[in-house]
Amino acid sequence: MIENVDVVIDLQSGDTGKGKVAYSLTKNTPRGEYDYCLRFNGGGNAGHTIYHNGNKIVTHQIPVGIINGIPSIIGPGCVVNLFKLEKEINELKSFGIPVDDLLLIDKRAHVVTGDHLTEDGRDTLIGTTRQGIGPAYRDKYSRNGIRVGVVAELTEFSKYITDVYELWYGKKGIGILAEGAQGFSLDIDWGDYPFVTASHCTVGSVLLNGIAPQALNNIFGVIKAYETYVGAKDFEPDDPELKKLRELGQEFGATTGRPRQCNWLNLQTVKQAAQINGATHIIINKMDILEEVGVYKLYDEKGTLRNFKTSRGFMEYVERFLYDDVNLTGTGLIEQVIWSRSPHEI
Repeated sequence: MIENVDVVIDLQSGDTGKGKVAYSLTKNTPRGEYDYCLRFNGGGNAGHTIYHNGNKIVTHQIPVGIINGIPSIIGPGCVVNLFKLEKEINELKSFGIPVDDLLLIDKRAHVVTGDHLTEDGRDTLIGTTRQGIGPAYRDKYSRNGIRVGVVAELTEFSKYITDVYELWYGKKGIGILAEGAQGFSLDIDWGDYPFVTASHCTVGSVLLNGIAPQALNNIFGVIKAYETYVGAKDFEPDDPELKKLRELGQEFGATTGRPRQCNWLNLQTVKQAAQINGATHIIINKMDILEEVGVYKLYDEKGTLRNFKTSRGFMEYVERFLYDDVNLTGTGLIEQVIWSRSPHEI
């Protein structure tokens, strides 16, 4: 049975560096701590950029734990584009990663079809990644979808098909790192509707992959020292400093290549996301980019834009807010705030 589940979750609008965190955890955690790395939501609309052995690797559907030799599962909460998955498998193999020995796909995950891609390609309202995600989930819940387990029996993907229930509860002491996609502000329920994705991006989504709530342990909530968004809504204020931040931070979508809209850190959203997800650790990426720009702004808990003179003043304010305000008014679980300046490692 499952003994421990750690979760990597995005507390903003995606693109916070979750993949980097999952990569670091599966690389640096003592071997044997994680028996599996699980992708628990979303599909090819994700893009996790990893630097491994001097190579830049971008994953979309496959959990990044596979890069560090951890058996990695595309869970039942996901939707899968099999044609793009084949390309992703081949790319990982080109870097010497033994995908055939490590990749598993739960039979209950749903297939993204050509019709889904065509329909999503006509989107002009939401600004989706046009990866067919919304239509695939719609068909899943209208009970018209196609499960991977049915299709894979007739293809070369059959060797990857598994049943997570049998994995989770087939032996004792299972450890899992659950890797999320997209972010809290894109969650179908909690996000800025209708400018959201079609899946659940909170910790609750982990449980939908056959995991009992008692197994949840560390919840690594990931944010950036500023915020970005890709989509159709108006998100970025007219501020030349944000344009500079986008260039220095290389804020362009890993899946679409589109420039990300940028804005300053919003503590109201972070507070809500941290409390609802029960975050035990807050990892704040790209502080180095904010320092390169040399401007330290954030929206405080009342929505007021504050400007700090120094990096240290900015960081101290954020830490005080997280340790005091968020903990005192929420679940009180935040144990550690970790600042990350390196683009490659924590």
